[in-house]
Amino acid sequence: MIDYTKLLNETAVDIKPSGIRKYFDIAATLDDVISLGIGEPDFYTPWPIRQAAIKALERGKTFYTSNAGMIKLREAISDYTALKTGVRYNPAHEIIVTVGGSEAIDLAIRTIVSQQDEVIIPEPSFVCYKPIVLLSGGVPVPIKTSEGHSFKLTSDALKAAITPRTKLLILPYPNNPTGAIMTKEDLEPIAEILRGTNIAVLTDEIYSELTYGRQHFSIIGLDGMRERTIYVNGFSKAFSMTGWRLGYMCAPEEILKHSLKIHQYGIMSSPTVSQYAAIEALTACEEDVKMMVSEYDMRRKYLVNAFNSLGLHCFTPEGAFYVFPSIKSTGLSSDEFCERLLYHKRVAVIPGNAFGDCGEGFVRVSYAYSINHLREAIERISEFLTELKGNG
Repeated sequence: MIDYTKLLNETAVDIKPSGIRKYFDIAATLDDVISLGIGEPDFYTPWPIRQAAIKALERGKTFYTSNAGMIKLREAISDYTALKTGVRYNPAHEIIVTVGGSEAIDLAIRTIVSQQDEVIIPEPSFVCYKPIVLLSGGVPVPIKTSEGHSFKLTSDALKAAITPRTKLLILPYPNNPTGAIMTKEDLEPIAEILRGTNIAVLTDEIYSELTYGRQHFSIIGLDGMRERTIYVNGFSKAFSMTGWRLGYMCAPEEILKHSLKIHQYGIMSSPTVSQYAAIEALTACEEDVKMMVSEYDMRRKYLVNAFNSLGLHCFTPEGAFYVFPSIKSTGLSSDEFCERLLYHKRVAVIPGNAFGDCGEGFVRVSYAYSINHLREAIERISEFLTELKGNG
């Protein structure tokens, strides 16, 4: 009889399952659920992108590409990042096309982090960073951000967290789950601290196109930051291409050539048809993205006003497609609130503590859903809060 306790990797066993998937799985077992839990656009992938994929299939473009991805796509990525950030990467040696932004994050962390290296992670933030750091043998060092500072990383907090073992800073902005952004003015003191160190930066900018009222700014645009930064982006959010599983990482050649080895052995190459589709996305779909952002903006304003009207104070997000209302006034923990709301009113949202301990007292609500779904969800949440007060 095999002893699995001795067989399995201890780190893998100790890692908690994603708090996002937990509620998604519960919702799948119930009827008439309105799920506002998953960060997946409700828009179809724009037709020109789908048409490009169909044409690639019709022409039999179904073979492996080079490990780093098609050079034509890497050239398009180079042009796109130059346009959006002011920084150009060499398509031949500084760009890898990955299986979603998630693989790019994994590659970046595994390339940089060795045993007991410390990785600074502002929280609340996306759920994957900590587990990947742990699986790489590193030590996650969470920094609590607060609504009082608009959920931004401050230079004082960063300075206090740096030790001789610090190897990497993760910058998850625009932020999932809070919708917070970092402006050029916010990033300049962060860059000033890093310039005199040997600390690398992983900037996860998967939501860079989804900002409201101001254009996104990347830390790679500041002096001395390109040489130490791994830039991650992808197609899932901005272009509504979640199922196409395509992202990319850009970095100096001295970093990227080692990431490419990990990619070669673990993945080989990203989906070929998706790569053809991505070229079309980068070169011909700017107006489609603007249309989706305009729709998200309308939903964002609706939800912020709705939650504030219900007495659940809601931070106004400036990026991504999430709101992060406080549920502290209910007296319930984040988990209790989400479970009761799901079972009693069939509305699925995600507890804030799934994104770090400092997310306790909040819930994440995605507005990557139609306005009709959002309105119905708000009606049910209103009923839930009324019944909660009545029972109190």
